[in-house]
Amino acid sequence: MRTDRRPLCEEGMLSKLYDFLMGVLDEFYSTKHKWLKLFWIFLLASLIGAGVEIVFMRVTAGVWMSRSSLLYGQFSVIWGAGATLMTVLLHRLKSRDDRYIFICGTVLGGAYEYLCSFLGELVFGVIFWDYSALPFNIGGRINLLYCFFWGFAAVIWVKNIYPFLSEIVNRFFVKQNRIFASIFTVFMILNITLSAAALIRYGQRQEGIPADNAIERFLDEHYDDEYLEYRYQNMKTAA
Repeated sequence: MRTDRRPLCEEGMLSKLYDFLMGVLDEFYSTKHKWLKLFWIFLLASLIGAGVEIVFMRVTAGVWMSRSSLLYGQFSVIWGAGATLMTVLLHRLKSRDDRYIFICGTVLGGAYEYLCSFLGELVFGVIFWDYSALPFNIGGRINLLYCFFWGFAAVIWVKNIYPFLSEIVNRFFVKQNRIFASIFTVFMILNITLSAAALIRYGQRQEGIPADNAIERFLDEHYDDEYLEYRYQNMKTAA
């Protein structure tokens, strides 16, 4: 008889984790529309997230401020990617108790926001938010209160918002809507690519790196510091 119970426990935990991840992948890879559906969920959540932040800034700070992550339109990539992550990892828990989803959302959201802050500083050389003034923060990247917000958002998303948006997205796959969906998809890919390039070039300019090719000169001319600092009003250069 086997006396070492720890390896058996570990095998059981790994087996459950494996089954969960395979279930997630199977669910979103079972038809040709699933990955495209996630892309549209990302776009809609980006739009909703930017709108929520704009209203929040108006109510709390008394100012209208662009909260978009992109150069064109009001789209928050942080919200969009976060909603997509919650959809993939948490929507299968919709039948579970709200407290369970809340805890998972709090931990997942906090880790996700910390990673986004770290990558923003690493890749673009800028800081998009700083929670240093708030209690229970970690490096100014996350704080306990906003982690709880992620938990509440996870419950609302899984139970209410995602099922509603899922029905809307399904309509995009109707034949007469495919042309619009294709054009908008191309626009968003270009928008994301151009925005990332402009932010990378902004970081280079802060370090005094001159433009040495036609693309960088184009970015300097059309998306200079003044324009980007107006577009991303909460952004500051990393020390």
